[in-house]
Amino acid sequence: MAEAFIEIDQAYVDEILPRRQPDADKDAFGRVLCVCGSAGYTGAAYFAVQGAVRMGSGVVTLATPERAWPVLAVKLNEPVVRPMPCDADGMLSREALPVLTALAARADAMLIGCGLGRSDAVTEIVCSLLQSANCPVVLDADGINALSAHKDVLRQTAQPVVLTPHAAEFARLSGIQQPNTEELSAFAQENHCILLYKSHRTRIFAPDGTMYRNHSGNPGMAKGGSGDVLAGMLVSLCGQGIAPVQAACAAAWLHGRAGDAAANRLSEYGMTPGDMLCELPGLLKRYNTREW
Repeated sequence: MAEAFIEIDQAYVDEILPRRQPDADKDAFGRVLCVCGSAGYTGAAYFAVQGAVRMGSGVVTLATPERAWPVLAVKLNEPVVRPMPCDADGMLSREALPVLTALAARADAMLIGCGLGRSDAVTEIVCSLLQSANCPVVLDADGINALSAHKDVLRQTAQPVVLTPHAAEFARLSGIQQPNTEELSAFAQENHCILLYKSHRTRIFAPDGTMYRNHSGNPGMAKGGSGDVLAGMLVSLCGQGIAPVQAACAAAWLHGRAGDAAANRLSEYGMTPGDMLCELPGLLKRYNTREW
């Protein structure tokens, strides 16, 4: 029996992304909080917040350990970059949790995980932010790893949670190596989450059992930082009020198309995640309020 996927294409994405109102201000396009980065892993945070900026968020705030802050504050112009208390290894410490909770309370969507590293304090922060969230949450990379022994937290959240694992991250989280479609869908349904499973053909699994498949993208995207760009794009769309399942589908397709455009211009060998960020605005021109 054929698997019943909804195939994501340009027409599908066109139905999701609205044109902007001429009298809109920055609050109309969402305030997103990205809890990302650590000492030595500033690139992940950079690509995530730039993905959110390029996808059109009104305000992007990066909360990052104070040992990573000097690097990121110099590199980033558009986002607000907030230094957070950290431990001797340059990862978030427990003292950061009250500040992060206050920032999260003002966010329209939140991304947790890109480059955070792994520690008991990071695990506690991830679980606490999930349990108290009042907005959609995207969990990527170390945000997913932090839940490997705490999957029950997913069932305790009042807001939608989108997980964006690759194969190794999903294996750590679920204990399933090389999962099939039925196992991926069952995980999303049992844990009441949206699962964006990154692979050659990225698939999205909704908690109601609906399944989506993306066909854009190429092997040149298999480079560190590419997934961080996707996570930032996804949280941006959630913050703009797009339903998380649809946001996941649109972000996956646009991310792949940006990769295809970069490969066509620069080659699969030579393209970088930064090149994908540069290609994204051209893909979004079709949603302008009018031609200029």
